[in-house]
Amino acid sequence: MKNKQPKNSRTSNKSRKPDIKLDKVSEDKDVILGERIQKVLARGGVASRREIERWIEEGRINVNGVKVSPGLHLKSGDQVQINGRAINWEKYVQQPTRVIVYNKPTGEVVTRRDPQGRPVVFSRLPKLDIGRWVSIGRLDINTSGLLLLTNNGELANRLMHPSAELDREYAVRILGEVPDEMIEQLKEGVELEDGEAHFNDIQFFSGEGANKWFHVVVKEGRNRLVRRLWESQGVTVSRLMRVRYGPAVLPTNVRARDCYELNNKELTILMEGVNMEQEKPLKPALKKKKRS
Repeated sequence: MKNKQPKNSRTSNKSRKPDIKLDKVSEDKDVILGERIQKVLARGGVASRREIERWIEEGRINVNGVKVSPGLHLKSGDQVQINGRAINWEKYVQQPTRVIVYNKPTGEVVTRRDPQGRPVVFSRLPKLDIGRWVSIGRLDINTSGLLLLTNNGELANRLMHPSAELDREYAVRILGEVPDEMIEQLKEGVELEDGEAHFNDIQFFSGEGANKWFHVVVKEGRNRLVRRLWESQGVTVSRLMRVRYGPAVLPTNVRARDCYELNNKELTILMEGVNMEQEKPLKPALKKKKRS
């Protein structure tokens, strides 16, 4: 006669704890891997990804007291130091992305400090509790209009990258005659000192006599490109104003030295254009019910 096995000797699903442990390890693995250090710091506005990668190569960034490589993934609790100064990087991980439009006047420079004492754009911007504003491209001292800034360095990097091919639209006042042949030449391309360039679009806007306004579009961020293209044809740019960067437009009611913050819909369109998703809002912590 066969001995009956006790009921509790049978293997049951409830007692298979290793499966639960495996699941937990799988979940923890994602936490341990985290995000690449240059991506986290760039998103926090510490610097651009390229600059952070250069700092890493120069040995200026330590994690837990050790020099790091660009591929390092940060995990919760890691201590990051840049030039010996501790950085609270974890606050950058879940901060919401913000983008503002600043209507820059002529005479201001797009820098944080100017050795010549000229007025700087960054002194005019709203204060951030976390991170800092990063300019998306630049405008020279004699160019006014739309300047985009964000607290997300990764977004800034993507919006400026040549592969994005985003339109930069300018309103330009020209002093001199602009025949049709000149417009066709500027659209076809001219040779500049740093290579060939062209306008992707040119439209007459208004004006009579010697001064005429045109709207032009370029997809590059080369220094003084719009001015140099016109000047290559022997005409003078007497005023230059940027009015659009990609889908972001300078609102007509935003005066010089004022800011406008993109709303949720506008921000979504801007980020989707460079294959980025907005951060999901953090859910508020549930309050514990008091025991009766």
